[in-house]
Amino acid sequence: MALAGSDSMEEGKGETFLLKAIKIGGVVVLYWFISITMVFLNNYLLDSKDLDAPLFVTFYQCLVTVGLCYGMHLLSHLCPGVIDFPSVKFDLKVCREVLPLSIVFIGMITFNNLCLKHVGVAFYTVGRSLSTVFNVLLSYVILKQTTSFYAILCCGIILGGFWLGVDQEGVAGSLSWTGVFFGVLASACVSLNAIFTKRVMPAVDGNIWKLSFYNNINACILFLPLILVFGEVGHLVHFSRLGDPTFWGMMTLGGVFGFAIGYVTGLQIKFTSPLTHNVSGTAKACAQTVIAVVYNQSSKSFLWWTSNLMVLGGSSAYTWVKGMEMKKVHIPQEESKVKLLGEKSDAGV
Repeated sequence: MALAGSDSMEEGKGETFLLKAIKIGGVVVLYWFISITMVFLNNYLLDSKDLDAPLFVTFYQCLVTVGLCYGMHLLSHLCPGVIDFPSVKFDLKVCREVLPLSIVFIGMITFNNLCLKHVGVAFYTVGRSLSTVFNVLLSYVILKQTTSFYAILCCGIILGGFWLGVDQEGVAGSLSWTGVFFGVLASACVSLNAIFTKRVMPAVDGNIWKLSFYNNINACILFLPLILVFGEVGHLVHFSRLGDPTFWGMMTLGGVFGFAIGYVTGLQIKFTSPLTHNVSGTAKACAQTVIAVVYNQSSKSFLWWTSNLMVLGGSSAYTWVKGMEMKKVHIPQEESKVKLLGEKSDAGV
């Protein structure tokens, strides 16, 4: 999704440094605001003592995303000069092709929300920190891709931070092994989601918004039997605020922020770079942890903060190492192209 003409980077060539800096700063602030607000909002919805129905909350957010995708599709036809959004007409064949990814996707968002429900926002960064480790492990097992020593060393730092964080939560008496378990499963699903996304992208013409539309349609269908099996219908029937507009407003807002995070993530990558986006995400996670601790008026030990710094530092270092490795691969390829062009020129081609 984009405003018309926003995909063109040609317009930005004549901009002053100050204007570019203001635009980049605005995009980063927007990403931080939406991402952090979404985490706290989901924590508020999932931490309700009156409604123990995390699957229903997740199902509703997926339903909102489907509605927003279709709404943006209609707006792009009504305002073609303002809104640019791909056609998202329902196709059963595409739904079937996306289904393997959708199964992983519902595992990812469900375990992610269950982790948040049980560990809270403050420990959420550490509880969900093993995605990078699973990326390395599953890339080797499924894709047969090897990883450098320095990248593995970064994963070791993340693992150390994770175990130290779990230990310190136990010392403080606030450890939820259930939350840790769901966090590990969520991390594994995040990695699997990335792998399966690459495989199904051709089915949606490489368009991430089409993928989001079909993925969330499948998720809505798959969540219905799960809600029945886990007995959440009974919780909903006896929920006292089922007719409260404020409750549904907060639920809908959670879905809107879930939809918006996809847009601002792409926007931040476009205005900066994938590497800068990852660094921004790490810094955002640090700020999110500090805000949660201050908001809850918690007192954390030095080792608890050390575990967070190890996780965030290891993640940042891994991003930097992978970035350097990609440059090393890219530069020889460019040099070989230049050499080939030179040889063709010498040959009179």
